[in-house]
Amino acid sequence: MTGPRNVGQPHPGPVPWTGRRVLVLGAGVSGLAAIRALSRVGALITVADERAGVLPHDLLEDLSADPGRVHEIEMPAEVPVDVDVVLATPGIAPQHRVLVSARAAGKQIIAEPELAWQLRSPDGPAWLVVTGTNGKTTTVGMLASMLRSAGLASIATGNIGLPLVDVVTGPVHYDVLAVELSSFQLDRSPSIRAQAATVLNVAPDHLDWHGSLRAYAEAKRVAFDHAAIAVVNRDDEWSSRLAHGHPHPVGFTLGAPPQGALGIADGVLIDRAFGGGGGEATELALVSDVPMPGDHNVANALAAAGLARSVEVPAEAVARGLRSYRPGPHRNTVIAIKDGVTYVDDSKATNPHAARASLSAYADVVWIAGGLLKGADVDDLVVAVRDRLRAVVLLGADRAVIGQALARHAPEVPVMDVSSNDDGAMIEVVRAAAATARPGSTVLLAPAAASMDMFLNYTARAEAFAQAVAQLPREQAT
Repeated sequence: MTGPRNVGQPHPGPVPWTGRRVLVLGAGVSGLAAIRALSRVGALITVADERAGVLPHDLLEDLSADPGRVHEIEMPAEVPVDVDVVLATPGIAPQHRVLVSARAAGKQIIAEPELAWQLRSPDGPAWLVVTGTNGKTTTVGMLASMLRSAGLASIATGNIGLPLVDVVTGPVHYDVLAVELSSFQLDRSPSIRAQAATVLNVAPDHLDWHGSLRAYAEAKRVAFDHAAIAVVNRDDEWSSRLAHGHPHPVGFTLGAPPQGALGIADGVLIDRAFGGGGGEATELALVSDVPMPGDHNVANALAAAGLARSVEVPAEAVARGLRSYRPGPHRNTVIAIKDGVTYVDDSKATNPHAARASLSAYADVVWIAGGLLKGADVDDLVVAVRDRLRAVVLLGADRAVIGQALARHAPEVPVMDVSSNDDGAMIEVVRAAAATARPGSTVLLAPAAASMDMFLNYTARAEAFAQAVAQLPREQAT
């Protein structure tokens, strides 16, 4: 199968970087990838990070043949006057003093994906872009699996795995890129023109970074702005709103699809958008081919299918891709079944919207929740899932907020509060959950909150959960 290229999206020609002075804010994974790429095209690079002296020795050795090309400074009070472009990594919020001064001085501010777009080859692969509050990584993984099943060289990249700038400047030739982009990245990537893009959903998240839900949603809109095709979630108000006025929308829905959309009929994923000029129905796959539980994952599969079909992936490759896809860790992952109780790790459910989707996949749940809510409201979540709750075990900094919502909207549900925040806290949490579970119950870690109050990240939280389940007293184990 011939690799598709971006249709109707002309390449503007290479941006001259030689001699341009670039300030890179943040020396994490994406920042280091940007530094290497910028050095290869002759930019003059200044690096600033809140942690002084973080440039790795191997990078400095790699660049030592061209002394003076890269140098590191302490984080300045404002943008240096001789800087032409600021490349800000996601950890640098818009309110950061350097970015405030850069905007005031009229400096261009970009993200690593924007740099990748500008450095890509004119005959490079099509970009299929996925964004949304929840489901991005799952959708991108399903999409990459579908593309590979069609014989296309593809990789999941962007906010997942290898940085985009490494992919587009590296030695491997790809036919299509499955690109996950966060709101942080999109906010500073105005030039990206995807062959097709989807905004899966929008719910309150990262409001401390963006300042408001509207600003957060507008960052997501960038994915649609210049895409040749907008793959729109007809069941999500924000996705539909952000695509309003797009010249080539393709919808997807968990219901029966109208002409020009994808959807579900009699347990089958149906395409009435790409099958033919008359909107004929093409059967793509069975709902049972989706390897993860929950309607939200069926919606993710439909979005991935729409993106894949936009580059002419055959129906049979969509089905093969779904069946062969293996979800990443900490996303509705069953880690043990003990005494008829299923223990599920969805530590990646770091906001109420994600937790609601996760909880909705199970009928009898002992819910483990809590952490850093970052100002998110949980009342709607509790109302939506209260009939599924056998009990709730709370931990973390904002557990009281969730407890109060449960008291208001689900007073009949038993709530256990674990106030400890030491290394043994998760053991206490899991034992409390196991004590209230019954055969057929699911003990679900879907915290609805970030992890950094008690854990390094959501992966560390998940590992603590798995270890605690493994250490359940012998009389509770099968």
